[in-house]
Amino acid sequence: MTKTVIIGGVAAGASCAARLRRLDESAEIVMLEKGPYVSFANCGLPYFVGGVIRDRSDLSVQTPERLKSRFRIDVRTESEALSIDRAAKTVRVRGADGREYDEPYDRLVIATGASPIVPDIPGIRLKRVRTLTTVDDAVGLRSLVSVHRFMSAAVIGGGFIGLEAAENLREAGCSVTLIEASPQIMPPLDPEMAEVLTGELRRNGVELLTGTAAEEFQERDDGGLLIRLSGGRTVEADLAVLAIGVRPNSAIARDAGLEIGKTGGIAVSPELVTSDPDIYAAGDVIDVTDFISGEKTSIPLAGPANRQGRIAANNIALGNHEAYKGTQGSSVAKVFGLTAASTGSSEKALVKRGLLKGRDYESVIISAGSHAGYYPGASDMFIKLLFSPDGSRVFGAEIVGGAGVDKRIDVIAAAIRLHAGVRALAELELAYAPPYSSARDPVNMAGFTASNVIDGLVSFAAWDELEKHPECTVLDVREKGELAEFSFRGAVHIPFGSIRERVMELNPSKTFIVMCRGGVRAYDSARILQQKGYKVKVYPGGTLFYRAVHHV
Repeated sequence: MTKTVIIGGVAAGASCAARLRRLDESAEIVMLEKGPYVSFANCGLPYFVGGVIRDRSDLSVQTPERLKSRFRIDVRTESEALSIDRAAKTVRVRGADGREYDEPYDRLVIATGASPIVPDIPGIRLKRVRTLTTVDDAVGLRSLVSVHRFMSAAVIGGGFIGLEAAENLREAGCSVTLIEASPQIMPPLDPEMAEVLTGELRRNGVELLTGTAAEEFQERDDGGLLIRLSGGRTVEADLAVLAIGVRPNSAIARDAGLEIGKTGGIAVSPELVTSDPDIYAAGDVIDVTDFISGEKTSIPLAGPANRQGRIAANNIALGNHEAYKGTQGSSVAKVFGLTAASTGSSEKALVKRGLLKGRDYESVIISAGSHAGYYPGASDMFIKLLFSPDGSRVFGAEIVGGAGVDKRIDVIAAAIRLHAGVRALAELELAYAPPYSSARDPVNMAGFTASNVIDGLVSFAAWDELEKHPECTVLDVREKGELAEFSFRGAVHIPFGSIRERVMELNPSKTFIVMCRGGVRAYDSARILQQKGYKVKVYPGGTLFYRAVHHV
């Protein structure tokens, strides 16, 4: 009978333990968890703060008691693994009673996760400066807001957790200031896609301060906080939530002499074996391979962590050589009435790797409806697709919009995982009925549009082309009645239906950026003009996208 000790009892650890038991009824399995909870829903914590999830017990996917009774796993909560003796194959543990002991193992799995980054700045340890990582963190924040009636909050960090915290604090009745050191919120997204979310946050009363960092927290006379920012500004709030990011809890592995990767996570083989053949590691604590670039990185997400725990269990129990093939970073977040999702590489990531647009990659942005426009309730979404110039690879996608964003990003994520190219997106046969989609699904439309770029049938302007190249002239091909909603100063207005008859009104020496509401009429107009020798570009996503990005 083999004995496996698992350090960490949340996503990767709990998944590994349950899978081990299903594969080997005779195995001895010990799970050591530093905190009081196992297998809890980290991603649900902001929604508990906001009251969407009402009962704290709903955050527990499994309890220690259920794991013991259903899977015969020796679950030890409030038991901290202090060190690993690789030669003796033991783990030094401080138990719930404070006493220390050595726990032997045949196989060891390190699934210690990651901890929030808490920068060393003055006042960061004040009681009203909180993190949001554990169930107790969420319970404490909810108590401050709902019981103690704290009415203002500053959220430090504008990533996924920061935005979800800001939304839920706002929904709980707090005034909220979101502070992000980067020039944009949601740093994983490209700037233009993040700008769509910026407008949504402001419409819902969140004050945004980007390009500035918290440098000091001071306690006010009334017990509240004064936050000094890098630009000299100060913000007052009843509480602050740190959502700056996380770093892997790899110290125990480092101290044991295990190899550590370049991002600070534990280095593992594709089979999730560390530099010690009897020690595995999984979850947020490891370095992973980026599925797109092939480079080592850190991508702390629950889905990959669960799959890694399962793979580690398969390899331990069955002697398999199953490989974890990399992480795409597929993620989704609710931001008030919008959904933001991404998979694979952003354009920023491609540029950082030294890739050049037009030579190494191409991109398109389209506007699309969540379902057929004639069926009530359709909402708009914006899809950005990044792909190789020959269309053989899809590098990544970002989608921001209303209903249906999640299923479209999942389709594209699956296509990337299966090494499908741009034309495969155009060919996908996806379910259609008016309440759910259009006969040409938004994913198909993204594939059609990218194929047009590959075939040289269309050239797109950059999202900020009008600001960078004011010498370009907007050719607005919307109908006259649409101009009342929004119009461009200095634009030439020729409705699409009149383009062929009025083409001689256009100066052939100028470059025109063709604009319509969603992009289809602009593309059709550009095809007419291009074949007549005019220099034209299509504005991506039409006025829908322009207005969402420029907040007009």
